[in-house]
Amino acid sequence: MKASSSTSVQPRVDMPAPRLGRDDWLDAAFEAVAESGFDSVRVLTLAEALGVTRGSFYWHFSDHAELIAALVARWRARELASYQRMQDTRGLDAKADLERVLEAALAHAGSEIKNLRFELALRGLGRRDAEVAAMLVEVDRMRMALFETKFMRLTGDAKTAAELASLFYLAIVGGTHALARPANPVRTKEYLKNLIGHYLIAAQIPGA
Repeated sequence: MKASSSTSVQPRVDMPAPRLGRDDWLDAAFEAVAESGFDSVRVLTLAEALGVTRGSFYWHFSDHAELIAALVARWRARELASYQRMQDTRGLDAKADLERVLEAALAHAGSEIKNLRFELALRGLGRRDAEVAAMLVEVDRMRMALFETKFMRLTGDAKTAAELASLFYLAIVGGTHALARPANPVRTKEYLKNLIGHYLIAAQIPGA
């Protein structure tokens, strides 16, 4: 007896894999750098992680060097966007404004540990790549200028603002390295934020 058409086995139709975009490759490269540094970024390894062939890569990048350049450029663009957001002081007095900057900087290390690891790897790359080194100098100067502007609002003295900005940046760098350690106590970030905030922000308010 013939099977009815309603119960007959239908041929399987394989759904095509979604086409990867340029950002998919950049995201995969970012993950590789955060995990093992820039030397771990290889086209074949990324293709395997994404479940595609190497041919997909060449739709978006001419070669490995272009991928790395695009990855570095994307990081720089995001840092510039963050800098522009932090420039906005609407509704914030000088103390609250600096506390917001501090919170954002420590969150960068605490909840976004991959970003910290990527930046550390990028600074390692800068030791052997002059263009990356120059870009990092630009970003550091941008950050310092932001901090100086914030402390100028707080203290009203250019020399004091410059000195406090330097100390603030050093404290943030030390704090982010501390937060990058495995198995940190739960309140480490809050402790560091209160410590830096007390000595470098609250204590600098005129008449405090």
